[in-house]
Amino acid sequence: MATDGDADFDDAVLDGNAVAGVLASTFGWDMTAMPSQCAHCHNVNITAELRAYTRAPGIVLRCPTCSGVVMRIVETPTSTLIDTSGIAWLRFERR
Repeated sequence: MATDGDADFDDAVLDGNAVAGVLASTFGWDMTAMPSQCAHCHNVNITAELRAYTRAPGIVLRCPTCSGVVMRIVETPTSTLIDTSGIAWLRFERR
């Protein structure tokens, strides 16, 4: 049975497009169409398909298939820290 707390939790989930600006400012280009493989379930998704949890001190991106943590992003006054240990690989296309 769902509670009001469950509805609030579901409302907190966005897709990977929600962090497009943070990723673009860090990497220098749009990352939303870049594919990566989840290190947990090995499913391949583009960044826009990841589930973004942004209501915390940092951002957590989770795999839409297994809910494993794929990427964590924390912005401080002096730097951006990105943990990609949940990604088996991330493909950057050459231009």
